[in-house]
Formats: sequence, structure tokens, C-alpha cells
Amino acid sequence: MTARSPLEKVQSSEKTLERLMLIIPGFRGYKLREQRREADRIVRDYIYRALQHSRDDLMSCFQSLSDAKASELIEPMNRLIAKLDTVAEEINRASYGYSGFFDSIKVEEPELDNMLAYDTQLMDLARKINDSISGFKNDLSQGKLENTRTTQQSLDNSIDTLESAFEQRKAVIEGVKV
Repeated sequence: MTARSPLEKVQSSEKTLERLMLIIPGFRGYKLREQRREADRIVRDYIYRALQHSRDDLMSCFQSLSDAKASELIEPMNRLIAKLDTVAEEINRASYGYSGFFDSIKVEEPELDNMLAYDTQLMDLARKINDSISGFKNDLSQGKLENTRTTQQSLDNSIDTLESAFEQRKAVIEGVKV
């Protein structure tokens, strides 16, 4: 059984009336754009939830460091939590690819497809961050503090990579970068 893309899932969940409306001239393009935006919203909601879970795990790491009285490691952890929370909120509040009637750059199906593909790549970055933080949390829960600074720096770099990739999203939507 093959996994379906978010776009395919949205399209297959359409009601019968909506399917009939797809044959109305002009409505089909509108509806297909809406399906792409909905699929993108689903992907970004997933990313947001994954990052929130990662943030909760970082909070647990913070508590472990606090309990271990590792005061020199607490402030970098606090900055990591704040940075991850900021990136998660940016992703949560980002545009769904709408353009106004008078906007000079129109967001059409190819740009929406690029946006969806790009957001799917962001999902992979969020998963890697989540996996790294889970491993870090396990190490700290076992009292392994020796690699904490290195792990914090690695996580900081990973969050920076995610944030940078997300900032490039607007260019992807506008078709400037693919």
C-alpha cells in the first residue's frame, strides 16, 4: 500500500456535491487551488505540532539540567527553547499561498505545488530536530551531561537551518526559487 500525499488525501475526501462542482467552468481551477492550500495547511500543522512536541522535550531537558544544578548549561537551553518556539510560531502563522485580486504576483497551481513540496521538505527538517531532541532528552534523563554543550550547539544549528529554509519559502511561493 503506497502512502498518499496530503494533496491526494484532501482530494479524496471531497464530498459528492463538491466533485460535481468541479465540472463548472472556472470553478475547477479555484477548487484545485483550495485543495492545494488545504494540503499545505495540513503539512504545516504537522510541522507545528512536531515542533511543539520538540519544545516540550526541550523543557524537560531544561528541567533535567536544572535538577543536576548545571547552571552554565541552563541559559543556552533557555535560548534554544525560545528560538524553537519562535520558529514554530512563524511556521504556524505563515501564509497559505493566497494572493489578492490586485496583487502583482499571482499564486497559481505551480507555485502552490512548489510551496507544498517545499513545506514537505521542512517537515523532514522538523522530524530530524525532533529525533535529535528525543535522543538528547534520553541522555539527560540518564545523567549523561558530558556532550551537552556539543548537542546544544548542534540543535542550535539545526533550528537555524530550519528557520533559514522557512524564510526562503516566500521566494518559492513567488516562483523566484524552486
